[in-house]
Amino acid sequence: MFAVVRTGGKQYRVAAGDKIVIEKIDGAAGDSITLGDVLLAGEGSELKSVEGFVVAAEIIAQAKADKVIVFKKRRRHNYRRKNGHRQQHTILKIVSVGGVEKQAPATTEASAPAAAA
Repeated sequence: MFAVVRTGGKQYRVAAGDKIVIEKIDGAAGDSITLGDVLLAGEGSELKSVEGFVVAAEIIAQAKADKVIVFKKRRRHNYRRKNGHRQQHTILKIVSVGGVEKQAPATTEASAPAAAA
């Protein structure tokens, strides 16, 4: 079974056991998270309903990408600027695809206990 999830403004096709590198999210190595923004799910060529569908994942590591050098120069103006940047990202291992999101029961004023006046 596979799913397409959206996180960090990007979309990823995942299946159980896959490892993906995404934009940094909070958490330490070993923490479990759920990706609830599932856009598409299916098995083979069949598509399934994604209503309440979640993908469970485990954080493997918080890491940094390779350094990108930003160099600006204007000829004959003695203008040179050198800058570097390392994007932070999170490495996830997909544990399971297809769990159902647990909905909290809705509470109404009638079912809530009345406060003593």
